[in-house]
Amino acid sequence: MSTYAVDVRRGGDASDGAVRARLYVDGALQAYSTLPARFEVPGGRIEVATSGFGLKRCHFVATDGAQTPLTPDPASAEGRREELHRRRPRLSRAIGVISALLIVIGLCVELPRLAAALSSIPLIADSVGVFTSPIQLPLAVNLLIGLGAVLGGTERALRLRAGWIDELAS
Repeated sequence: MSTYAVDVRRGGDASDGAVRARLYVDGALQAYSTLPARFEVPGGRIEVATSGFGLKRCHFVATDGAQTPLTPDPASAEGRREELHRRRPRLSRAIGVISALLIVIGLCVELPRLAAALSSIPLIADSVGVFTSPIQLPLAVNLLIGLGAVLGGTERALRLRAGWIDELAS
């Protein structure tokens, strides 16, 4: 039985800077594709997609439609995060809750600031008025909140838990 591995990275064979998924069969490069990627393999296909924070989907989809998430390489960041979850589930859950909170806090602070910036565009200001954000924080605090949201989103991507809220933060 053949072993399959998927690698996702920028560049490589082409110099256009695109992110590509590479399919290895028994250690040898079999195929590559820009993302989202779909590789036909015996018994189904492997689907790969990324988000702004990292790997979002890497599943084997059988010909009958059954979907199975693929196990990350233990040496990868995703694999190390999965190992932490398996060995220390309570710590992993606490990290997950903190990361989700960091994302929500980041959105709650930054979305009003974004609305204020957009409403200052003359065309928008003339039609709906100018919105002033009720949250006025020093630059250093804004930067820390933004960094926290990015770290929270990265942690969720490592757990392959990225969703629409993470995409908003990216």
